[in-house]
Amino acid sequence: MKLKLILLCICVAIYQVNCSDEKTKYERKVPEGQSHFLETFESDEIGKVWIKSKAKKDGVEESIAKYDGEWAVETSSDSVLEGDLGLVLKSKAKHHAISSKLEKPFDFTEEKPLVVQYEVKFQNALDCGGAYVKLLEDESNLNLEQFFDKTSFSIMFGPDKCGTENKFHFIVRFKNPVTGKVEEHHAKKSDFPSTVFSDGKTHLYTLILNPDNSYKMLIDNSEVGSGSLLNDLTPPINPPKEIVDVNDKKPENWDEREKIPDETAVKPDDWDENEPRMIPDSEAVKPEDWDENAPEMIPDPEAVKPDDWDVDTDGEWEPPQIDNPKCTNGGCGKWTPPNIDNPKYKGKWTPPMVDNPNYQGKWEPRMLPNPEYFEDKNPFKSLFRFSAVGLELWSMTENIYFDNFVIAQDPKFAELFAQDNWVVKSKLENERADKKEESAGKEDDLDDDKDEDKDEAEEEVKDEL
Repeated sequence: MKLKLILLCICVAIYQVNCSDEKTKYERKVPEGQSHFLETFESDEIGKVWIKSKAKKDGVEESIAKYDGEWAVETSSDSVLEGDLGLVLKSKAKHHAISSKLEKPFDFTEEKPLVVQYEVKFQNALDCGGAYVKLLEDESNLNLEQFFDKTSFSIMFGPDKCGTENKFHFIVRFKNPVTGKVEEHHAKKSDFPSTVFSDGKTHLYTLILNPDNSYKMLIDNSEVGSGSLLNDLTPPINPPKEIVDVNDKKPENWDEREKIPDETAVKPDDWDENEPRMIPDSEAVKPEDWDENAPEMIPDPEAVKPDDWDVDTDGEWEPPQIDNPKCTNGGCGKWTPPNIDNPKYKGKWTPPMVDNPNYQGKWEPRMLPNPEYFEDKNPFKSLFRFSAVGLELWSMTENIYFDNFVIAQDPKFAELFAQDNWVVKSKLENERADKKEESAGKEDDLDDDKDEDKDEAEEEVKDEL
């Protein structure tokens, strides 16, 4: 009877899970407001809106230089929303590159916030690969079909992983106005849960960069990193005023010794350098149960000569040696007293150290004015204007799902968009995961009860016999 009740509960649980698989229909929801780019993948736009690169990656072997990784617009394999399409990186161990033009370029001189937001779902646990976006610089010669790793970008943002190293990139490219050289500047490392790469759920990545040069990095609407363009990038955007003179050499007579041996000191007459550090303890007494005549090792009395032992070829057989059990409590062999610290020991005499009258301090090379120095108190306004968003990726894991890209100037717009889309999706995914976990727990209980019933039946049979 008990087993039947358990089976009934399991059937109900499985029915509930199956019912929960009846997917909610996807509905595109966009809040009121303006955006520079908004992509929800309502249809297959590859080749129309999203352009696959025909270029080759720079600096790699010809056989793997092509960006021949496949892309597709499709639903995720276990989507909770019926008809919810996304952009999927389909190939592993290949280079992928695809990009799309913004509705209008983003210009930082307008001094309005930049908000970048998108969803990523690693349908297979990520081993090594990236899922970051590049905001491509608005250049007159920008050709999306020739998008490759050396294409100039303004900002790079998003998750990346290889082995045990997890990263959440925020990289800014900045042009030195003195030298014209462009350099990448990386935000400090963010602390975030590594489960985003393995839990099979859709996660939301958000960057908010403000005109006051402050920035915030969020995952699933929770802040995981923040800072300022002025203080929290490596290397700093503004270079140091002075740099080390690499040609400056320390003078040969420069004395960096803060202390020196006292040349006037004399070793005391009673200082005996020959006294040993340790001496035998003259007060030690040999234990009464110490047997000096007993050997420490004896032949193993339980050892047996192997049947295949051949005296002619192997020699005379002797049992192996083992520790003498008589030595366990007391001791065996010649007894010697233990060593103790020698109270007369002083060691080798050395003169005491005194202040060095010629001490000049620790030498450091002289500093020179930095010929590349500049100071930009508001680097936000100087960031490269960009006009396209691109994914240029290598991955050892396929089927990475991207969806719901937003680039805007209003953080509230992105927040509302996430509320209407990602929050709904995430809630459904979590509910499904909870039900699956509950169902798995009940199945485990059933297995335990089956074993219990089996044991009870066997006991009843024994009693009848």
